[in-house]
Amino acid sequence: MNKFLTLVWAILLSQIVFAQKAPVNRSVVDLSPAACGEIVKHSFYTLAYSEQDEQPYWVYYVLTPDFLAGSQPRKDAFRADPAVRTGSASLADYSGSGYDRGHLCPAGDMVFNARSMSESFYLSNMSPQEPSFNRGIWKKLEALVRQWAKDAELTYVVTGGILANNKGHIGPGRVTVPGYYYKAVYCPGKGMIGFVLPNEGSNRPVSDFIVSVDRIEELTKLDLFAKLPDAREKQLEASVDPASWGFAGHSQLHAKAPAQKAATPKSGSPVQCAAKTKSGSRCKRMAAQGSKYCWQHKK
Repeated sequence: MNKFLTLVWAILLSQIVFAQKAPVNRSVVDLSPAACGEIVKHSFYTLAYSEQDEQPYWVYYVLTPDFLAGSQPRKDAFRADPAVRTGSASLADYSGSGYDRGHLCPAGDMVFNARSMSESFYLSNMSPQEPSFNRGIWKKLEALVRQWAKDAELTYVVTGGILANNKGHIGPGRVTVPGYYYKAVYCPGKGMIGFVLPNEGSNRPVSDFIVSVDRIEELTKLDLFAKLPDAREKQLEASVDPASWGFAGHSQLHAKAPAQKAATPKSGSPVQCAAKTKSGSRCKRMAAQGSKYCWQHKK
């Protein structure tokens, strides 16, 4: 009987820990992007799922120092997301593809409790990433965002792949392989900053890939911080001051600057491929790094 009671108590205790809620911060407001695709809300992040791409248009979550003070260990429980009505990507889609199941909402940001860590491994939160990218510069950027969040009261994050610019598809579910990824960060006391990075390994500093949030919205056709007051949103998204984020020696960047230089592509600021398709129309993919052409046409 004692063993039975001990087992019951252990089960109840684990359920209490698993259901633990995030620390309450009265200053948190909902700044999730404008809805598109299928909106799926998990306990600690929200995503807009693209069925045709088998991954999110965007993933949105909020970080606080208390939330990141958790100590939940990582458990690689990759699995399909039962909350996606049309069915999410599967393990078979990634098997043998050569691509990592790259987190969009990082496991390192979801250390608060067992539920947050577990939900971060839904395949609806994954995108096919080159291993050298996922384990290299993308990982560095994720760590940098966590450091900002530990130093700030609130940090809002929106991230995803630029799905119109892709390297093809993998698996029986035809999961789109983005050619670039974006990350937009908003700290109310600091402002906004954005990044666009090619899906490939890089030894360049993260600061080389800074763009305005307006530039990300131009590339993705998404409205990332739609719930901010219009005047405030326009002001914050139009420019970024890298120095205020710890990037010394970088001058303020404005939204239209990358677009004005579209004729000479720059890594981190993709432009539309200059090639023509068989039908005579312009290719809709984005140019590969350092080229005027996408991955297919640069040959």
